[in-house]
Amino acid sequence: MPPAALRLSLASVAVLLLAACASPPPVYDMETFQHESPFVTWSTREPAAACELGKRALLSQGYRLEGTDMVRVRGEKFFQPKPDEGITLNITLVCLPSNVGAVIYANALQTRYALKSGSTSTGLSVAGLGSISLPWTAAKEALVKTGEETVTSPAFYRRLFSLIQTLDGTRVDGIELEVGDTEP
Repeated sequence: MPPAALRLSLASVAVLLLAACASPPPVYDMETFQHESPFVTWSTREPAAACELGKRALLSQGYRLEGTDMVRVRGEKFFQPKPDEGITLNITLVCLPSNVGAVIYANALQTRYALKSGSTSTGLSVAGLGSISLPWTAAKEALVKTGEETVTSPAFYRRLFSLIQTLDGTRVDGIELEVGDTEP
């Protein structure tokens, strides 16, 4: 093997090794499965009644609800922070029985879209003459998904659960109420 080819081969191997070392760890290695979670809260109501409060909370914030399941609520809200950008926020609430009434699990998924342009040209084929390409273009714009992620902000879920507790009548302006109280 000539020295130049050997140096090129060694350089290629070195680049590949550096690239392998620089790759991010797998996502599942970062998953911690912690006991404390921002995605959960408890209610003294039964699961169907707790999910009804979740429906009211989402509706009060402009979310469009999907489905009619008594213990699962899915809400969707659209945002347009820039003229060529769109964001969809999907929130799912699942209400299950617990020893105090119900446990409410929440999950929010944020999907980002961008307006992308594409163009097409038109071709024409005429029998006997052959193919003719016309410089006729048509621009088309479409929203294209550019990213999607689970919302993991504890503050986001605290605000959602606080609203649900306020609608439940167990919290008014940040003050916990005793069962049976109507005012702080």
